[in-house]
Amino acid sequence: MAGNSVVHIELASTNPEGTGEFYRQLFGWKIEASPFGEGQVYVQFQPDSGPGGGFPGADGQMFKPGETLVYVGVEDIEATLARAESLGGKTVLPKTEIPGVGHFAILIDPHDSKIALYTSMNQ
Repeated sequence: MAGNSVVHIELASTNPEGTGEFYRQLFGWKIEASPFGEGQVYVQFQPDSGPGGGFPGADGQMFKPGETLVYVGVEDIEATLARAESLGGKTVLPKTEIPGVGHFAILIDPHDSKIALYTSMNQ
C-alpha cells in the first residue's frame, strides 16, 4: 500500500443494484453483488483500469444519497488516524474489520471533507 493511493471509491445510492446496472450498461463495468449483513448486498464495480468501488445504500446516516467516499490505501490505519488528529482531523469511524478482506476507518479533515483509510489483510 505504499504511496497512499486511491484504492476504492463508494458512490452512495438509494438503489445500489439499479445503480450498478446503470453503470454496467453505461460504461461496461463489471458489477458484482455480495452478501453483506442481514439480508443486504454490497454492489461493487470494477472498470477496465483504475480503482474499483461500490454502491453502498444511502441510509441518511452513514451515507447520504449522492455522497462519494474515497478510500486511500495506507500501511497503518491507527498511525494514520493519529497523524490526522494531530493535524486537526477527527476520527468518525475507528479501525473496523471487513471480514476476510481487510480493515478500514473514516475521518473528517479540519475542513469537513470525509475520507476513508484502507489496509488489506493480504499485504
